[in-house]
Amino acid sequence: MPRPYPAEFRRRALALVAAGRSVSKTAADLGITDATLYNWIKQDRIDRGELPGRTTAESRELHKANRRIRELESEVEILRRAHQMLGSEAVRPKGSTR
Repeated sequence: MPRPYPAEFRRRALALVAAGRSVSKTAADLGITDATLYNWIKQDRIDRGELPGRTTAESRELHKANRRIRELESEVEILRRAHQMLGSEAVRPKGSTR
């Protein structure tokens, strides 16, 4: 997994490119790859609405939702295994039709 860079570092790198410095020179000076800087530029354009795509905020929200889904699925699996171990002797909740 790539190491995360602070948001301020990204903003400054984007500001340098916006000020007219070349991507290659800026990337070399900051110790990052050209591809990384190009990805940041593209994501910045998406966040500003210039390009279609998933914004940073949407990506964060989706990541949190996926994490929550995984947690819930593991909880369901634990309950499913517990039910199998207890068998039909388990107490059914009120109103259960099973």
